[in-house]
Amino acid sequence: MATRWGLCGAGKISHDFSVAMKTLPPGDHQIAAIAARSLEGAQEFARKHGIPRAYGSYEELASDPDIDVVYLGVLHTQHWRVGLLFLKAGKNVLCEKPFAMNSGQVTDLIAASRTSSSFLMEAIWSRCFPVHAEVRRLLAEEEEAVGQVKLVEASFGSPQLHIPRSVEKELGGGALLDIGVYCLQFVLMVFNGERPQSIQATGVLLDSGVDESMVVVMKFSENRMASCTFSIAVPLPNDATISGTKGTIRVLGPMHCPTTLVVNGKETQYPLPEPCLPMNFTNSTGLRYEAEEVRQCLLKGLKESPRMPLSESALLTEIMDEARKQVGVVFSQDSQ
Repeated sequence: MATRWGLCGAGKISHDFSVAMKTLPPGDHQIAAIAARSLEGAQEFARKHGIPRAYGSYEELASDPDIDVVYLGVLHTQHWRVGLLFLKAGKNVLCEKPFAMNSGQVTDLIAASRTSSSFLMEAIWSRCFPVHAEVRRLLAEEEEAVGQVKLVEASFGSPQLHIPRSVEKELGGGALLDIGVYCLQFVLMVFNGERPQSIQATGVLLDSGVDESMVVVMKFSENRMASCTFSIAVPLPNDATISGTKGTIRVLGPMHCPTTLVVNGKETQYPLPEPCLPMNFTNSTGLRYEAEEVRQCLLKGLKESPRMPLSESALLTEIMDEARKQVGVVFSQDSQ
């Protein structure tokens, strides 16, 4: 039986998610409904993507009994409020990154999922890509392809100063929450969700009070280090390197949605299927991998994904909270 999806939000990421779903077997995945802030917007989206039901409010989607899981594709300033709506209605939820605006909101979402016994996952799609699966396998194998990991470096730079949601504080702007989250989650994946012993962050702020560029350096146990650099002002290599005592792993193409892996100089390609419609974001057909991860978790009766466990989402948000504190980025949600 197909997993029946409901989409919350009719923006660019929901478009890409819908197109990516068409690369999966229709017998496994079905988008059954779309909800937007206006019925007209939802209906237009539904016509474009062949979705049978359209709702002009999120509450209507939350009360739809024929939805197995909701994909939350609204702006992250709304994740907490809308996420709680669906979780309290007993819906399983795949919530776009960043999970929420701060640790307090993430704690609320996790608690609500456990109270309602609903599945909940932060949509760090990177974790579900074949490249990341291979990285985890290489780091876990007995012969250790690179030996003991000593340093992890990740960068992500994308000129976005012309995009309102990237620069306005009221929209949750800044490099950290939008793209830096990918660098930080990669470090946590490599170090198996270990809490860093120290976090040092420095950055440059825009006039709006959000971070334009930031560097975060973390120290872990056994003298292991990680360095993350991200910016919404300039392009950066957008890759990640794992350096160990016996070799090196490089994730390319770019690192948050990679199609290329280089292990000790040997390159392997992981091509993506072609989309049936133009996409808004790079390599967006790769959203198929997180959709399939959710389906497999639901079939197994799991309440969270082992690829992106809730404990790591909570730790990831704590690290971002600390980085924001050191750099001086404060959102209105921090005082609520």
